[in-house]
Amino acid sequence: MLRKVKVEVGSGNIFADLGLPDADAHFLKAQIVSEIYRLTNERKLTQAQTGKLMGITQPEVSRMFKGQFREYSVDRLMGFLTSFDRDVEIVVRPHKRAGRTGRITFSPLSTQRGA
Repeated sequence: MLRKVKVEVGSGNIFADLGLPDADAHFLKAQIVSEIYRLTNERKLTQAQTGKLMGITQPEVSRMFKGQFREYSVDRLMGFLTSFDRDVEIVVRPHKRAGRTGRITFSPLSTQRGA
């Protein structure tokens, strides 16, 4: 017997789709941590080396990479990115649709221009 499965298109933010509080901030943090993880792998660093670079312990790096990063502010995570010789740029521009609430997006250059 076949069962019908209901499929819904997500919003692009899994945290919002799950109805979690502070979904936008958590999604931004997840994107930053994902970039830190990518840079760690690209440079073939151990978690201990990554922790030393960022000024935290290896167990903290491990927890962060396992998704336990609520304790870190966006500001602190952006600081971690600068430890990897990255500039973090904040750009403010009008929303495409006037009268709508703006949004925060994260776009690492590695996915924009192959950097």
